[in-house]
Amino acid sequence: MNLSIEEQDHHLLVGRSGSGKTTLINLICGLLSPENGRVKGAGHDIAATSESGRDTIRREYIGIVFQTLRLVSALDLSANLLLAQRLSRGKTDKPLIASLLERLGIANRAQAKPHQMSQGEAQRAAIARALVTRPRLLIADEPTSALDEGNAMQVADLLFECAKDYGVTLLVATHDERLSSRFPSRIALTDLMLKVG
Repeated sequence: MNLSIEEQDHHLLVGRSGSGKTTLINLICGLLSPENGRVKGAGHDIAATSESGRDTIRREYIGIVFQTLRLVSALDLSANLLLAQRLSRGKTDKPLIASLLERLGIANRAQAKPHQMSQGEAQRAAIARALVTRPRLLIADEPTSALDEGNAMQVADLLFECAKDYGVTLLVATHDERLSSRFPSRIALTDLMLKVG
């Protein structure tokens, strides 16, 4: 199976539950190692890199929008984003945080703690968390599956707009067929094969 994702191309990774979407994402991110073959990204052979090297690649090049909000519960949103920047880059960029929160329509929630946010706010916070380190690849794992039609399309729009604004390559994994018409490239996973179209 060969898959190539070019810089600033946007792809939808589709397949039913259990088809291997999350496994493929974990391989791309270096969270799993392939039994054979290679995974290359940002000029690195990720599969052949040490665990600490893979951590560095993730910190420097990859932003992930997880299915669940992964923020420190004791910190407000702004502090969580500052922490993410510090851990990734060793420094903070408050203007970028303010810009992201404004762009995502949650600037008024900067002082809110994770449990104080609505589902829609939490989804936007997850996007901010993924973008705050200025990744080259943004991976979103099922970002719309729990959302109604209107909110799902709004999140899709935000992902595209943020990818364009910040020069990011976008890979969205989903079984939500509502997103299919929005992406120029669709990668379909079945139990035993991958189709790119």
